[in-house]
Amino acid sequence: MDMEASPCVGEADSKDQLRFITCGSVDDGKSTLIGRLLHDSKMIYQDQLRALARDSAKHGTTGGDIDFALLVDGLEAERQQGITIDVAHRFFTTSHRSFVVADTPGHEQYTRNMATGASNAQLAIILIDARKGVLAQTKRHSFICSLLGIRHVMLAVNKIDLVDYRKDIFDGIVNDYVSFASELGFASITPLPISARYGDNITKRSRNTDWYQGQSLLDHLETIHIESETTDLPFRFPVQWVNRPSLDFRGYAGTIASGSISVGDEIIVAVSGLSSRVKRIVTYDGDLAVAGAGEAVTITLEDEIDVSRGDVLASPTHRPEIAHQFAAHLIWMDQEPMVPGRSYAFRIGTQSITSGSISCIKYKVDVNTRKQVAATTLGLNEIGFCNLATVLPATFDPYRINRRTGSLIVIDLSTNRTVGAGMIEFSRRRTTNIVQQPQSIGKRERSALMHQKPCVIWFTGLSGSGKSTIANIVDQKLFAMSHHSMLLDGDNLRQGLNRDLEFTEEDRVENIRRAGEAARLMLEAGLIVICSFISPYKADRNMVRSLVGNREFVEVFVDTPIEECIRRDPKGLYSKAKSGQIKNFTGIDAPYEAPSTPELHLKASGERPEHLADRVLNCLAERGFITLR
Repeated sequence: MDMEASPCVGEADSKDQLRFITCGSVDDGKSTLIGRLLHDSKMIYQDQLRALARDSAKHGTTGGDIDFALLVDGLEAERQQGITIDVAHRFFTTSHRSFVVADTPGHEQYTRNMATGASNAQLAIILIDARKGVLAQTKRHSFICSLLGIRHVMLAVNKIDLVDYRKDIFDGIVNDYVSFASELGFASITPLPISARYGDNITKRSRNTDWYQGQSLLDHLETIHIESETTDLPFRFPVQWVNRPSLDFRGYAGTIASGSISVGDEIIVAVSGLSSRVKRIVTYDGDLAVAGAGEAVTITLEDEIDVSRGDVLASPTHRPEIAHQFAAHLIWMDQEPMVPGRSYAFRIGTQSITSGSISCIKYKVDVNTRKQVAATTLGLNEIGFCNLATVLPATFDPYRINRRTGSLIVIDLSTNRTVGAGMIEFSRRRTTNIVQQPQSIGKRERSALMHQKPCVIWFTGLSGSGKSTIANIVDQKLFAMSHHSMLLDGDNLRQGLNRDLEFTEEDRVENIRRAGEAARLMLEAGLIVICSFISPYKADRNMVRSLVGNREFVEVFVDTPIEECIRRDPKGLYSKAKSGQIKNFTGIDAPYEAPSTPELHLKASGERPEHLADRVLNCLAERGFITLR
């Protein structure tokens, strides 16, 4: 395979590497710029060039010229629409440096892809169409770059040929951008006028802009000094995998996130505080005496201590933060808005925290003005500063100090989709200050005294479905059988514990969270806890399940058609909701997410409540919680 010019692989591997992204608004020429850069730096194979010529004739948008964007826009949908959807990574090298470039999408709907590409970049080329100037998406991408820790920006004013290479237009755009970006914390902003289509100022200075005295784009990429991000930071090693092929070997595999480690160095397990010393640093090519940031290794220790996937091995003199509560900037990436208080899962490095919540939004950011705006939720592509809380302690460093251990993703528990990305700012409450108080008498002893196995029976269904009636009968029958039970009803809790809550989506989530915590405490007391709540959201019911434990949680879906519920309407609520007197009423103008796999599914229409209650008791007996007499 012929190539115009190609350094050998060994040379590329030994060079300093720069990771950068191209971003900006849609159709600003990002893909064209990368294609031109690859072509003019002699990094295109001859057969690729021939294929590019053919594709330009079929898909191109540049008339009879080669469309360099097609080198990067590999998806058929991108070629047909002339936009970038996914993040395309390309590697190339010159005599001075090797590069990894991420071409990120400009459309607002693909902002999540842009954030993904920016998360590992050291420099951003922000393109601006000379005809359009600074746009809202330009500002959004710049703000995200700043949040994600990129400190160097090249402001490439593209399509300068379409404004006759005018210096006054270039200067005006640069002034507008610098005025906006001056408070974003960039270490450098380097403006230059370019034409990605014709190659002006890409790999060499252009005669068409003789008023421009700066470097070409490639010269700047080759010579800019990027300070080390990870080598000089304290040692952090997120454990990816516990490697135990035999009884004679136990190692901890992963990639060193920051710092370095040597054989004989002392380390600690961040959460537990257990310590040991490094016995070996194992790689595929043999043992190492020293390993540093970015190297994939297996570490063995001198002592047998408890280390699992997700643990972070760290320097004992420079420990990471350990906290259940922390503050972070969040970029919301899902069509469904974020709901404070709702249960989400989080991933920080290799840590999987399966239960937590975004407890509140302090503010969201208007990307055009950088102003802080009050908010109760975040929608798609919105950015907010939030407080987060997790059931298990999280191990992290502030993102501004260590990007590798300070970033997180938010995962929807129902769909397993990634719905948000975050940059941790600081811990709000240290685990070392609040610890679990040991108790001499626990759930096992209390339930043994009552001669029963405790559990939580969670009745869910529409208003008027009959769940409260059935739950009350179950409570009576358990009492008659000398079982110790407690009935928690949604209406009753709203008159006391939850009387400050309204019926907004956020308050509904908090209503169920409080009810779940109360049920958990009663479970610890050894009781059979009967809960009757509409609890319309699947994620909130799953949150309660995770609180009390799957083995002791029995979800009972009282499935009554809404037509029957409306016909019954024991409290007159449906008629008020249909006339507009009650807002956000489940089944009318608020959704109900039916359980997909409840422990017990009661089709209540036409069945007597006593018979349905007996089915609940039979279910409890089958699961070993009670014995029917």
